[in-house]
Amino acid sequence: MKRLLAALCLCSVAAVAHAEISQKFGPLEIHYNALTTDELLPEVARAYKIERSKTRGLVTVSVLKKNPVGVATPVPAKLTLYVTNLNQQLANVEMREIKEGSAIYYLGEFRVAPPDTLKFTATVEVAGEPKHEMVFNQKFYR
Repeated sequence: MKRLLAALCLCSVAAVAHAEISQKFGPLEIHYNALTTDELLPEVARAYKIERSKTRGLVTVSVLKKNPVGVATPVPAKLTLYVTNLNQQLANVEMREIKEGSAIYYLGEFRVAPPDTLKFTATVEVAGEPKHEMVFNQKFYR
């Protein structure tokens, strides 16, 4: 996770519009980010078998849960994610789980035709917690 998150943070510095954001639902904190894969460093794309392209997008999601003393730790989740473009075309985004040490995060790839604004709708299920839905938009530029 450190490898990917460090790379994504570097990409975020270069393109502030792609800053990682999060939403909180009780003890859960869900972090997410979406960007075109050409923004990934070549070595990161190779490591995660991601094709670098201006017409391919990558969404990352990580789910943290606070323990009784308030420390947030990664937890496994079931994610369902859909993306809709400005023409109201809907596509399912297959998410794959990545585990690196104690880190758990999810990656999903999708097509994008910049300039466009995509609407992401995600359902997040964590054992012992209610199901949560979150929606976020991301602008993609040429």
